[in-house]
Amino acid sequence: MPNPSKPSSPSGGGTRSAKPTLRTIAELTGLAVTTVSRALSNAPQISIETRKRVHQVAAEIGYSPDRAAQRLKTGRTNVIAVLLEPHEEILGYGTSLLSGLGKAMQGTAYHLIVMPNFLNSSNIAAVNYIMRNGMADGLIMSRTEPLDPRVKLLLENDFPFVTHGRTELSTAHPFVDYDNFTFTYAATKRLLAKGRRKPALISGPSRFTFGSHILHGFMTAVREAGCEFEIISDIDLDHPAGTIRDRIARRNREPGPPDAYVCGGEVCALATITGMSDCGLTLGKEYDIVAKQTSQLLSAIQPSVESIYEDLTATGEAMGRILLKRIGGETRMADLQVLLRPEEPFAAGR
Repeated sequence: MPNPSKPSSPSGGGTRSAKPTLRTIAELTGLAVTTVSRALSNAPQISIETRKRVHQVAAEIGYSPDRAAQRLKTGRTNVIAVLLEPHEEILGYGTSLLSGLGKAMQGTAYHLIVMPNFLNSSNIAAVNYIMRNGMADGLIMSRTEPLDPRVKLLLENDFPFVTHGRTELSTAHPFVDYDNFTFTYAATKRLLAKGRRKPALISGPSRFTFGSHILHGFMTAVREAGCEFEIISDIDLDHPAGTIRDRIARRNREPGPPDAYVCGGEVCALATITGMSDCGLTLGKEYDIVAKQTSQLLSAIQPSVESIYEDLTATGEAMGRILLKRIGGETRMADLQVLLRPEEPFAAGR
């Protein structure tokens, strides 16, 4: 096989300077152009050995497909659009999710484009723009609302998508979600088992579905126990760390403060610890916390914070695989919905 690192011009004119094409790869491999095209698309009728060989040559010469031509031919863009929020509560959210999505897309023709989804807007305009202008073959988004207008729009237009989070719409749709009910229920029961008498919750924003799941899990646990409880008012997981810290400190200086906290994220947990420290209280002595953990940050805290882990990379990979199925024509919701259960509860800084 000719050396792909130094391809000669078909006309004998020396090193090729033009953009590599399918014909370039065909000349270097000795394969037909149609075979090269099918190999790059990972067509099952092409042997694995040939596919690997073609992909290797394509990578070595810097081949990239002509997306405009592909779109005209197939009607597809080979692009997946991802709407991401700039919130800071879940550490590493964007990078972990994209890492998982990248794993799911590996070996396929698909590429990811990322667009911002601002906290105070459902960003239905961005969804509509992507869909109406054929900017992508599928869409991934998060922070779902119970009656999410984006989901309604996508369902009405039969546009492939998957959400990180569920809705309460009557029409089923593809999703990957973390079981926040079970997380909060288990966290609250853990605090009560440690002898705490008045657990408190810093909940998720009420406009999002996961916020109601968090609240439901907490309320189920405290009602079963018949104990005192508190839902910290005026703040939620989307508030800045400084605001949470000040609110916790202020509450602790008032009569009858909580002696335990359920925190839905690491930033919330750290802010709560700092607020309690401002009041001269020590974690593990005067109060306890159970937090949701998505990074290694809590591992550096002493005394250690008990946590329940959420694997965001696994979430991204599951979303990517589901979206590929949906783009491929899958409609059975049993194959397009995943509810991830909390892992290894109560690890002390994984």
